[in-house]
Amino acid sequence: MSDNVLPNTHNNEQELIARAQAGDKAAYGQLVQRYRRLIVSVAYHQGFDLAGAEDVAQETFIKAWLALPRFRSSDESSAGKLRAWLCRIAVNIAIDTHRRTKPTDNLDESMVGTENALDNNLETQDRVQAVRRALKQLPSASRAALVLREYEGLSYAEIAEALDIPLGTVMSRLNYARGRLRELLMDMGEAG
Repeated sequence: MSDNVLPNTHNNEQELIARAQAGDKAAYGQLVQRYRRLIVSVAYHQGFDLAGAEDVAQETFIKAWLALPRFRSSDESSAGKLRAWLCRIAVNIAIDTHRRTKPTDNLDESMVGTENALDNNLETQDRVQAVRRALKQLPSASRAALVLREYEGLSYAEIAEALDIPLGTVMSRLNYARGRLRELLMDMGEAG
């Protein structure tokens, strides 16, 4: 068997992380496959179109590969820690990219969520666009917490780890973001 092919017995997260930290590119490739969709989604919900989200994901995985030897994964919760760590990198890259590029508010068809691609209901698409516009108006720190919770399903503890903030700050950012998002949507006539 080739060194680049991982047998099924090595598919657990802890083993993949350890092997990737030792320089095994195939193991890292499997980790990338596991988390690619999550990271693209995190970037997409930070206000990028699909191509931009793919770019953020690519940069995330490059940075993670370079920093992986310093990642600590010695306990059973390493999978959750890896997920949070990758989300933190993605959010930071998204925030930095927004600062550099100052994206416009123009929303094209590609920015309507892929989860709604099969739904041709114009009203639903209008609401998706309104939510995306409102999300973009939130401060980046609040938007990041809200996206990680509502779109990616991370627990409060995982969000705290991903954003490197205390649990209480997560709760207050989520409370603020939800309230502000509600206000923005009401102003747009979308709440109801």
